[in-house]
Amino acid sequence: MNAAAMNALLAKQKAAHLRDGAPSAAKRIEQLNRCIGLLIDNRKAIEDALNQDFGSRSKEATAFTDIAASIGPLKHARDHLTKWMAPEKRKPSPAILGLFGAKAEIRFQPKGVVGIISPWNFPVNLTFAPLAGVLAAGNRAMIKPSEFTPATSELMAVMFAGAFSDEEITVVTGGPEVGQAFSGLAFDHMIFTGATNIARHVMRAAADNLVPLTLELGGKSPVILGKSADIDVASARIMNGKTLNAGQICLAPDYVLTPRESLEPFIAGAQGAVAKMFPTIKDNPDYTAIVAQRHYDRIKGYVDDARAKGARIIELKPDGEDLTQQEHRKIAPTLIIDPTDDMLVMQEEIFGPVLPVKTYSGIDEAIAYVNKGDRPLGLYYFGTDAAEREKVLEGTTAGGVTINDVVFHVAQENLPFGGVGPSGMGSYHGVDGFREFSHAKSIYSQIKADKPLQQMRPPYGPAIRKFLEGQLKR
Repeated sequence: MNAAAMNALLAKQKAAHLRDGAPSAAKRIEQLNRCIGLLIDNRKAIEDALNQDFGSRSKEATAFTDIAASIGPLKHARDHLTKWMAPEKRKPSPAILGLFGAKAEIRFQPKGVVGIISPWNFPVNLTFAPLAGVLAAGNRAMIKPSEFTPATSELMAVMFAGAFSDEEITVVTGGPEVGQAFSGLAFDHMIFTGATNIARHVMRAAADNLVPLTLELGGKSPVILGKSADIDVASARIMNGKTLNAGQICLAPDYVLTPRESLEPFIAGAQGAVAKMFPTIKDNPDYTAIVAQRHYDRIKGYVDDARAKGARIIELKPDGEDLTQQEHRKIAPTLIIDPTDDMLVMQEEIFGPVLPVKTYSGIDEAIAYVNKGDRPLGLYYFGTDAAEREKVLEGTTAGGVTINDVVFHVAQENLPFGGVGPSGMGSYHGVDGFREFSHAKSIYSQIKADKPLQQMRPPYGPAIRKFLEGQLKR
């Protein structure tokens, strides 16, 4: 689809928004229910499409991360949006105006048409989860899914076309040139989920039309193992997060900081956890392949670079299993022990099943190391030492934090999800998503009596001077 056709679709949706006005709560609930129905009715087709796009992707993982994890936010929005839509009363200021009958409130108004640019790693979830807030807020949507998952993108185009008119929701498919044109459209809001380097281009394109943005990016999300951490539990939970979707998750733990004395126990725990989850890697349908050859080559390049620069490399796979000859692009979970900062794996977001593990001597050293880099999307602390935990929370800045596990804060619909700085801007999920995709319109209702207001107009006299004397104090 070319830019002219996309502009025509956008104009059609904007005209429909002006024609119909803000949809009722009942209409929004009905739209959310349609989305839930699409996911349930197309479960098998979604599982098959993602398996085709990745070459090998667990159908159970798809059902969990892309389907069920999308239905949850949609149901949450459906069940709460009537409350969210209610005007929010505020107190007038100065307070004396309230005594005379002045009123202040906020009404949440649909922004209009929201553009959604969704990524390839969880293409269904990262389309439908933001859509929960977009529809709850009363908006229309244009969606540009990733070209790296073409079967899934085409399936979503068919799904939405069968359940929504193009005035409500429409899907635009295509490659980078379509994405570039899409990001330059004059949306009323746009949400982009993807890589930080691509986000810079999206932000530049959006700037031409001053389109407000929500950017959900990534970064090198650290894990800090405290001295009080249960290493067996921690290693199992960390490796679960690292191997889910073969580490192709914006919130995947990117590196581990561990006390020196916990290093070998962590390695042993990681080996045991992976062996339990994945007795085999090569032909195991539960273990996901890397989505494309260039990503496979990039991840393998990190390991080769670290090996060449002297790192200790530990592949977590069964003895004798050869992954050099395989139908798909599977990379075994791989630990890189004591990497140095000149290694590529410590400079770039990994987005794969490779996990660097560094040691530290004191918690202040671990905090300082985290703060040397860009602020990450997620941070994970394991331990029972409350004072140390608070020191980590106070001493670092991240988009969100999970204590004694990884990734889980993204699943909390009552918590906002978003990054900070290079890991993103804005946030959504639950009521925060409703508000992100709404215009908070401030409304002030003036008092009826005019006499108190006359004192604020020229000619100024004793009354205004007395009022100012009361205000201009410490």
